[in-house]
Amino acid sequence: MADAVKTREVVDYYDQTEYDYRIAWYKRDNPAMHFGFYQKGEADTHFPALSHTNQVLATNARVADGQRILDAGCGLGDSAFWLARHFKVDVVGVSISSRQIDQCNRKAAIEALKGSTTFVTADFTNTPFAEGSFDVIWACESICHAAEKSDFYREASRLLKPGGRIVVAEYLRRSRTLSESEEFLLRQKWLKNWAIADIDTADEHQQNLEQAGFGAVEIKNVSDAVRVSLRNLHEKCTRSYPIGLLLKWLGIRSRVQHGNVVGSIQQYVAFKQALWWYGLITAEKGGPPIDRAQEECTA
Repeated sequence: MADAVKTREVVDYYDQTEYDYRIAWYKRDNPAMHFGFYQKGEADTHFPALSHTNQVLATNARVADGQRILDAGCGLGDSAFWLARHFKVDVVGVSISSRQIDQCNRKAAIEALKGSTTFVTADFTNTPFAEGSFDVIWACESICHAAEKSDFYREASRLLKPGGRIVVAEYLRRSRTLSESEEFLLRQKWLKNWAIADIDTADEHQQNLEQAGFGAVEIKNVSDAVRVSLRNLHEKCTRSYPIGLLLKWLGIRSRVQHGNVVGSIQQYVAFKQALWWYGLITAEKGGPPIDRAQEECTA
């Protein structure tokens, strides 16, 4: 029952905040619900930065023509469509929001793509696909919603072919031993408002990956690449907060919608206090273990 309640919270969050994302963050032809990777001379404005995120993940996942890719937590399909535009690949996107999947399928019907896309309503910790179905598992700011991140990694291992790769862009907490006030800022002011129960440390991600049968684990601190994007969201939502509060008081905006604005402000406050950092995680199914020095938070 608890899992069902949590799933409902995540679905409600994305369904109720879709309008906010559309107005403040993405364009119809670029429905990215993630942060943007800024790189000087390549992606110096918001929308190119959103697309550059996909390029960074694709490079680290070693995406190539002929592969089958699972987009775990596909949102409105930005990454799946980007992959199918740039590669001759078969991309399967899954989301627990049937509303998102319906929109992805409508968009897929009118897209001209090099590859193909399929979208399915499913939980990425328990999918209906056969063992060894995919060459790449792709998760961009999605596994934070899993109550137990280990459940996702075990399912990813089951779904990948031997030697297949996983790429994860995710928020990582600095430590399990934060002060009471730091923990309150991280979990109550930010994460709870984004329907996230908790986020893991780098060591916890590494342990879960290795226990699921992954090797060659690499966890990079790429906070500098997304810093501008984090700040932009904070500034947009800080400006809109007063009118949003009024609309909530008038009953025009819901608690979930208002909470999304609060969380979008507080994520950057927590980032500036170095309570979390933005990580890029890659690993191979059955790959060799490698030594990894603990990354320092550069927030």
